[in-house]
Amino acid sequence: MHSINTNTIPNRKAVGAKLIQIAKENKDIYVLTSDSRGSTAMAEFGKVLPDQLIEVGIAEQNLIGIASGLAKSGKKPFVSSYACFITMRSIEQIKVDVAYSNSNVKIIGVSGGVSYSTLGMSHHSLQDIAVTRAIPNLDVMIPADRIESEKMIEALVDYDRPVYMRIGRNAVPDVYTDTNYNFELGKAVPLREGDDITIIATGETVSHAIEASDKLKEQGIECRVLNIHTIKPLDEEKVLMAAEETKNIITMEEHSVFGGLGSAVSELLSQHYPTKLKILGFPDEPCITGNKQEIFDYYGLNADSAVKEALQMLATD
Repeated sequence: MHSINTNTIPNRKAVGAKLIQIAKENKDIYVLTSDSRGSTAMAEFGKVLPDQLIEVGIAEQNLIGIASGLAKSGKKPFVSSYACFITMRSIEQIKVDVAYSNSNVKIIGVSGGVSYSTLGMSHHSLQDIAVTRAIPNLDVMIPADRIESEKMIEALVDYDRPVYMRIGRNAVPDVYTDTNYNFELGKAVPLREGDDITIIATGETVSHAIEASDKLKEQGIECRVLNIHTIKPLDEEKVLMAAEETKNIITMEEHSVFGGLGSAVSELLSQHYPTKLKILGFPDEPCITGNKQEIFDYYGLNADSAVKEALQMLATD
């Protein structure tokens, strides 16, 4: 169920295909884009269901406003736009028109993190979780693979809350092989069992966490892996259980070390169960450019770095 397999279908394409499938049966579903149909894999949606797609051009603030109006009219709008722009250019509209107004809008930020690896800081999206997580009445989610992306879209159709969902650009390894696994919004998924240390990961770092756990097992270390696909609301029960049972926590995320998954876990543990914690993410500096794997390796977002951190942490027990 939780072995790592290669995959050639990006999460964004899985999302686009799933939305077409659901929207054919549900005419209340609309997709809104901002000159982003190609990159967000919504071009096919527009061909199949042209009356349910709204293209506003490069006008992210208007995109959110229109989506909110549709939601207030009883429709179920899914906004699909570049993560770096939709969360930075229209953050006030997300705060007021969507969250404060309690509009049932699902915002899909595509090509999050360092998906646009060579384009630099203007196109990297390493602050989106921090800013959206701080907005009241806005849930924040990142699926780990194409299967979880599809499960998340299915669940969000009937989830009557504002949501920011972030996905990447390129294909990532399949974390799941069983498409019938029980997916629940807000519930972390244990992917490896272990009582020595826990790696808590989200999004595209989950496969690296699983690989790290398998490498640690070869050294006799039992490493638990928790996939946090819903960062807000956080599954506090499973995180606290991991802290109590393993005493050592590493978090991994394709995001700044400020305000993301690591911060959410730290905020919880510091108040309820202080625990040794290491946050693996991007430091407070403009990120280097290169291909995605080069960037991940440079900043230590890979299995080998997680293994090294785990061994150092356990050596101090």
